[in-house]
Amino acid sequence: MTGDMEGILLVDKPQGLTSHDVVARCRKLFQIKKVGHAGTLDPMARGLLVLLVGKATKVSQYLMSLDKQYTGTVHFGIETDSQDADGTVVKELPVPDLNEAFLKEKMAEFHGDQYQVPPMFSAKKVSGQALYKLARQGKTIPREPRVIRIQRFEMLDLEPPKMSFIVESSKGAYIRTLAHDLGQKIGCGGHLCVLRRTKVGSFEIENADTLEALSEYSKSKLKSRLLSVESFVPSHAL
Repeated sequence: MTGDMEGILLVDKPQGLTSHDVVARCRKLFQIKKVGHAGTLDPMARGLLVLLVGKATKVSQYLMSLDKQYTGTVHFGIETDSQDADGTVVKELPVPDLNEAFLKEKMAEFHGDQYQVPPMFSAKKVSGQALYKLARQGKTIPREPRVIRIQRFEMLDLEPPKMSFIVESSKGAYIRTLAHDLGQKIGCGGHLCVLRRTKVGSFEIENADTLEALSEYSKSKLKSRLLSVESFVPSHAL
């Protein structure tokens, strides 16, 4: 792929913006309409958003299939309708005495291939309609579980009722659902209150630019931040 403004751009998405917001800002910065992303992040989440500029948008499907790594925090004892901190509290339960050995045992049960039911508050479409639109109307419909893989799910810190963790997963895994399901296994419920994506395939958050930094770059500096598609995508996927 050759051309002026094209390639892969790594952005450190701030909390509060949608992935589409970030795409819109980068379209303005690069003065190009053809900007997409390789996998969304919820508004509550921060971290690595892989953007595709120009002809690089053609490889979005390949990049979306890459494994992801996140760090996050689950708050036990409180369930929300969205399974994260942006939702409305729907249930509060007493939190049992939590110890590391017990939690690690429960977390280990999530390792490997498994079925996960997508949350109602998600962009997944059923019969052509996004689930979150139905959820906002107060509706809940049956969702087909899908196969995901959790390669790693480890505790980083425990300060009850919160626990921070690191997780590595296949594409399509909802980390807020993982937090919710862990709360269910423990018996007190829970929701995701912090999430940061740190890796997508071989792309790492340390190499990403903030929107503030990007907005101050010159045109040539912006261009220099674009990664060559050929360096990260096998020739058969180009």
